[in-house]
Amino acid sequence: MSSTIVAIATATATSSISIVRVSGIDALKIAKSITRRDEFKERFAYLSSLYGRDGELIDQAVVIYFKAPKSFTGEDIVEFQCHGGHIVANEILESAIYYGARLAQAGEFSKRAFLNGKIDLTEAEAISKIIEAKSINGAKILARQLKGELKKFIDETRDELLKAISYAEVMIDYAEEDIPDDIINTLRDIVGSLELKMRRLVESSKRREGLISGFRVAIIGKPNVGKSSLLNSLLNYDRAIVSNVAGTTRDTIEEEIKISTHRVRLIDTAGIRDATDEVEKIGVGRSIASLEDADIIVAMFDNSREFTDEDSEILELIDRNGDKSIIVALNKVDLHREFDISRIEKFNYLEITADRDYEPIVDEISKILDSIGDMEEPMLISNRQIEAVSKARDALLIAREPLLNGELELFSYHLQDSVKYISSISKPFDSEEILDKMFSQFCLGK
Repeated sequence: MSSTIVAIATATATSSISIVRVSGIDALKIAKSITRRDEFKERFAYLSSLYGRDGELIDQAVVIYFKAPKSFTGEDIVEFQCHGGHIVANEILESAIYYGARLAQAGEFSKRAFLNGKIDLTEAEAISKIIEAKSINGAKILARQLKGELKKFIDETRDELLKAISYAEVMIDYAEEDIPDDIINTLRDIVGSLELKMRRLVESSKRREGLISGFRVAIIGKPNVGKSSLLNSLLNYDRAIVSNVAGTTRDTIEEEIKISTHRVRLIDTAGIRDATDEVEKIGVGRSIASLEDADIIVAMFDNSREFTDEDSEILELIDRNGDKSIIVALNKVDLHREFDISRIEKFNYLEITADRDYEPIVDEISKILDSIGDMEEPMLISNRQIEAVSKARDALLIAREPLLNGELELFSYHLQDSVKYISSISKPFDSEEILDKMFSQFCLGK
């Protein structure tokens, strides 16, 4: 990390301010060259003229110097807060490179902060994800993670595991004697409690994934039940073609809207039926597949038509996806009832008219999403974190049998695996190559 890096830290767009950030041993020297100032007091804002490598004036900007180690990266950092737009920021960038900096790689600022001990990986990933948050609740969770919420959980879990290992190691030294029952019971209680905590954390994190990446709501039903009408009503414009011809929607249609404080991706699916047309068959297959990724399923039935085998298939799909939030809606309630409502009474169904009276659907989706966002416990925000906790839990489950059999060496071995996996979330024992891959997913300037 001997080189000095530079990047534009703001999005490339027309705006009032852009920020160019320089970090490294030569950051202050480069700032003095660009501003032609001799002195910078740390953490003071200077209004300075900026000059390019040809000596011509680029801009008048605010310049702030953060002296190592009291900076984000732990190195000397200089920030140029210039007028917004693409041209000025790039001129400053080119000047910094001319005076000795190199263009930063994606995520390199955060990587340096991690390697210099300024943040751990839970905080680094929160920095990356907070930019992508699709809801206010998601942003709040990430803000808590930046303050160390997940790190605290990891540290406490690691301490409990190490305590269990220390108990086991002490008893191994007295292998010739009988192991007291209270020690075995204590270890069993520790393992059971930790396994439960890990399982709940993984499950709740998967349920809340949409707070950061956005929730997916799939609308399903047989042909002509009113799915496309509902989509158009929710979007407030005619996105999907609506007609009385069965099979009009032949593929999934996806659009994003805001419901309550959440970004939601609506998926209008092809009508599910026993199609004979090859293209329609593909559409039906995609409709069924879309349910796998959906967080909420809106299953629609037609009040004006009799219950059919196609409706029965929709109920079977609901049963197969019982782990998801299900909303059952009876559409076209303004028309004469032909539908057998006894088939859906157990679902506490909603009565709607999709093209004008769809508010009950919006209210129910909002209630489900708000309830997910209200959870105050820590959250795993990446597949890497979920996989690490899952592996740590698996190691605990494997450790149970040798514990009950009094095989404490084997028990301790599996607990050490669990410690390794849980520790990898905040401070992994991974190679530089793995860290490079993780931080490369960050945006430039981070």
